[in-house]
Amino acid sequence: MSLKAFHIVFVAASVILMAFLCGWSFLSYQETRSTEYLVWSLCAAGSVVALVAYGRFFLRKLRNISFL
Repeated sequence: MSLKAFHIVFVAASVILMAFLCGWSFLSYQETRSTEYLVWSLCAAGSVVALVAYGRFFLRKLRNISFL
């Protein structure tokens, strides 16, 4: 597996984990109304947006390099 392929897999896994954290934190906020969970949810949502933007940037930058 090339470094490019590993990087894409790692970023995709990070997006999935942050999305899960965002959903879990928001559901916990709805149950407890604790501001801490709302802050965690917003931070995780921001991380998802940043990771997706970074992934798109990375793919555009290295489009001429093969996955092998």
